[in-house]
Amino acid sequence: MATAAGNEPLFVERFPDEAAVAKANLLVAFVALGIGAFFGLVQALHRTDILRIIDSADYYTLLTGHGVLLAIVFTIFGLAAFFHWATARSLDQPAVSSLFSWAWFGLMTTGTILASVAILGGLVPNLGISADVLFTFYAPLQAHPIFYIGLAMFIVGTWLSGADWFLSYRAWREDNPDERIPLQAFMVLTTMIMWYIATVGVAVSVVFFLIPWSLGLIESVNPLLTRTLFWFFGHPIVYFWLMPAYMMWYTVLPKLAGGRLFSDPLARVVFLLFLLLSTPVGIHHQYLDPGIAEGFKFIAMTNTMFLLLPSLLTAFTAVASIEHGARQRGGEGYLRWLGALPWRDPAFAGMAFAGLIFAAGGFSGMINAGMNINYLIHNSLWVPGHFHMTVGTAVALTFMAAAYWLVPQLTGTKLYSRPIGLLQVVLWFVGMVFMSNAMHRAGLAGIPRRTAEPQYQNFDFVTPIGSIFELRVQIAFGGLLLFLSVVLFLFNMLLTAFGEKSERPVDEFLPAPLSGPEGSPRVLDNLGLWTGIAVVLVILAYTLPIAGIIQNGGGLFGGGLPVPVTVFPDVELVKTVLAGALAALAGVLL
Repeated sequence: MATAAGNEPLFVERFPDEAAVAKANLLVAFVALGIGAFFGLVQALHRTDILRIIDSADYYTLLTGHGVLLAIVFTIFGLAAFFHWATARSLDQPAVSSLFSWAWFGLMTTGTILASVAILGGLVPNLGISADVLFTFYAPLQAHPIFYIGLAMFIVGTWLSGADWFLSYRAWREDNPDERIPLQAFMVLTTMIMWYIATVGVAVSVVFFLIPWSLGLIESVNPLLTRTLFWFFGHPIVYFWLMPAYMMWYTVLPKLAGGRLFSDPLARVVFLLFLLLSTPVGIHHQYLDPGIAEGFKFIAMTNTMFLLLPSLLTAFTAVASIEHGARQRGGEGYLRWLGALPWRDPAFAGMAFAGLIFAAGGFSGMINAGMNINYLIHNSLWVPGHFHMTVGTAVALTFMAAAYWLVPQLTGTKLYSRPIGLLQVVLWFVGMVFMSNAMHRAGLAGIPRRTAEPQYQNFDFVTPIGSIFELRVQIAFGGLLLFLSVVLFLFNMLLTAFGEKSERPVDEFLPAPLSGPEGSPRVLDNLGLWTGIAVVLVILAYTLPIAGIIQNGGGLFGGGLPVPVTVFPDVELVKTVLAGALAALAGVLL
């Protein structure tokens, strides 16, 4: 039997069922990536007026498909593959039930198909099915019921996937009552706890409002309420995308660099901070919504700024780990050690490029998070410029780069071509630099997002540097490079999957961190405590704003008058909620 390190069998030989489930998830993810990337290319060429092959009315169908297929389907199926692998690898045991694993995969896939049919139905007017509601699918835009039903099935499938990994952890804990949770399993569990909390909002919105509304069971909904419930989920989903990428940066990237993770405890602290801080900040997406009091928006802004801390800790830990690897490879000097890194390895180069772009995206994210300066770029092309750097590169490029290292473990075959892989990650990096740079600059010029016709009549946008034509060319050129990058990636993956078996397709051994969990407080592993605190923080952040929206915005189902900016709930309601939240917090801590 082939080995990964010493006499240890390869992952696909130790856990064949888990490898099969992970491969199935990656297959769906990669199909969604290919379709979504093609939609993105058509959009980029259309709105820049370089090449138009669709009607502008169909632009919004492709925009919805692009967002849903890439930001939900590709990312979450990719996450499921990485987490299923990481859980089995780190706990060193298979899933409790492979049948259960296939059940949640099947539910997620069925939901994806239903939602996709509803979206693509918009291209066939006679079909009577459409879902041109964009990625942010809150009211008043309405989709066909099967879109919302598909989304509900998909979300339930993700809940079951998390249950699968928690069951594996419970079985491991019974055999290892005094052991610290292995780092990758810890990352999986904290991410899923955050997801369970975050998806409460979207589940309530879809099941109790949007599905009945689309079926005609209720006449109207409260648009601001569904919007707020979406952003209750819409911001933490960003970290749901990012946390598997962080897991690869913490546990795999240092090994690829030739070294080891700098600090296991710091990694645990970062994931706990994301658990605590990701959900209570969604209102910062609603700075211009008049039905939410300015004080609540200020609190959301303050909480959002705290999220810089785990990102900065990650930057420190990742760079320290990479530097350690470079010096182990003979690197010297303050910066010359960078030259000793394995830049010809597409897995390393892709993840390193993704981290570099993410750092730039973090700076633009601070602009988004600030109340006053956000007004300058709200709903402009700056915003997609930002999230193409975060989810579009930090997540997408990390997933593709990590696949060059992981897929051979799941298939037992060698990567078809490292040079093609290297060209692919470089093309993505260069394409994203062109496109995101132009989008940010276009946003500063006031060019709107989410429109097939960004040029207004009798009005010319003005840029301080360059021209509008130059920005359009950059966006179109960047989009073309990104699409070519996806084509190369899928070609490489396809030939890898059907390649010849190899005794040692990749070195899958992950070394222990320089600083292990032994010296860190065991309270870091108390998931019940951190879950309780996270729930209390969400209650404090959202109860009063939602109460105000319901009380002053026409109730649960809308129909009321527009709400002024300075609306606050009753004083007695404020006292009751605060007293309940403080009592809950005291119960958690004591």
